[in-house]
Amino acid sequence: MTGYLAFEIRRTLRDAKFLLFAVALPVGLYLLMADRFADRGAPASYVMGGVAAFGAMKAALDTGARTAVERDIGWQRQLRLTPLSGGGYLLAKGSVAMVVALPPVAGVSLVAALAGGVHLSPGGWVSAVLGVWAGTVPFALLGLLIGQLATARNLQAYQGAVVLLLSFVGGLFIPVSTFPRALATVARVLPSYWLAQVGHATTLGGDTWRAALVLTSYALVLGAAVAVRYRHGAAQA
Repeated sequence: MTGYLAFEIRRTLRDAKFLLFAVALPVGLYLLMADRFADRGAPASYVMGGVAAFGAMKAALDTGARTAVERDIGWQRQLRLTPLSGGGYLLAKGSVAMVVALPPVAGVSLVAALAGGVHLSPGGWVSAVLGVWAGTVPFALLGLLIGQLATARNLQAYQGAVVLLLSFVGGLFIPVSTFPRALATVARVLPSYWLAQVGHATTLGGDTWRAALVLTSYALVLGAAVAVRYRHGAAQA
């Protein structure tokens, strides 16, 4: 599994366009939103937390979901003929998704520090970056689940719908406190809401331990769902 993981990481890092987009999109969103939110009294660190969470979530989810293409071309079927176990394959894919999720968080944080006037203690920066990054695990698993359910033809529709739902309803860009009561209730069920709590913790404080517990629960459930779906696909193959 170690050899396959190294292969996957090298292959992903060679995809310069994908990595550039994964970092450039959230950085561009931060630069666009920071000034507009500042006019409404929102601190730049609040915007940083939400956009960094979005960037990490999208990068991890997109990376995991790309396994749909591998299924369609028969790559997963070929790997089942090798000594690599199904668990090793999924673990490697999830690990790569987490590797790709870190640059967007670091990129947004760096731009916020250099151009956005965000000032945190060294411990605050470590907490802001690593907290959001660690909270991305459920989204890497969600991406893998989408990759096992979707096809290469309808993958973009799945991805787009899920990212829009998690981003806007989950409160990454718009405070949930401004939502109607029913929509706010829905938002608090989504994992992206709790990732936003981690991202906004440097500004608003809050119970990050509760967010960590909810995100861990999501990771366990989604991990089990991915394993079941993968075994089902193997049985059909």
